[in-house]
Amino acid sequence: MKPDETLLELAKTAWNHAYVPYSKFHVGAALKAASGTNFSGANIENASYGLTRCAEQSAIQAMASQGERKFSEIVIYTEADDPATPCGACRQILYEFNPDAQVYLVNHHGVIKSYKVSDLLPDAFWL
Repeated sequence: MKPDETLLELAKTAWNHAYVPYSKFHVGAALKAASGTNFSGANIENASYGLTRCAEQSAIQAMASQGERKFSEIVIYTEADDPATPCGACRQILYEFNPDAQVYLVNHHGVIKSYKVSDLLPDAFWL
């Protein structure tokens, strides 16, 4: 399976906008909401590390801020040699907005890995 090309381009653009003065590790994410609207986000670091936001969180926050509550797929773009997976916190956030959504991990070499959110976080926390 391959990611939606528009989402991939949006994720790459977000990657370029990442604010990463500490880690120097850029991440861009773009997702398609249930309505079909696309949202993107970049990782934004802060000197107070706990205030740092991951790209996946930024994209979900953009979506939720516009009243959307579900997404169908997300593309996460990095320039890591092996496509980077979401951190544990992001996996939980993605799960809350659709455990069945498709996750595409893509790097600058064109390597693509594909998972369902629920595959990345089996037995997720749920209230």
